[in-house]
Amino acid sequence: MFQISTAPDQVWEVDYRATDAITLNGQPLAWDVVDLGEGRFHVLYEGRSYNAEVVEIDHATKNIVLKLNGQRVALAAKDRFDLLLERLGMSNAAATKVNELKAPMPGLIVDIRVTPGQTVQKGDPLLVLEAMKMENILKAPADGTVGSVKVTLRDNVQKGQVLVQFA
Repeated sequence: MFQISTAPDQVWEVDYRATDAITLNGQPLAWDVVDLGEGRFHVLYEGRSYNAEVVEIDHATKNIVLKLNGQRVALAAKDRFDLLLERLGMSNAAATKVNELKAPMPGLIVDIRVTPGQTVQKGDPLLVLEAMKMENILKAPADGTVGSVKVTLRDNVQKGQVLVQFA
């Protein structure tokens, strides 16, 4: 079970553990989804047709940006551990100091937007990584200061390679 929200007042509970169906707020989710490839989907739900495209996924913060029929929608997901920490009043306890940014996938560095010594805030763009014909903006996972940039423009990088170290 996890929660998805677009704003503090718009929250949905999704349970995908059921073997026969996904539930949305306790009700079976009757939809038809066709994977069109490269993060694009066609969805039929309650007699309406939707074109969906995954624009960005930040696995560390569980934030997702979609385009639904051309309109950007930002989602924030909370898994059962996030919900438990929140209920215990420890939602910030999961935050740890991040010392480096690693490549989430192999690709090509097409833009570097920071320099050593630069102060960044969580979510600030650091680098642009081109992978599978898509440009992925890699953002600061937390507030901090850039200690060093370990790559140069047009470098090919491997998954897990350190790209930026923080001071």
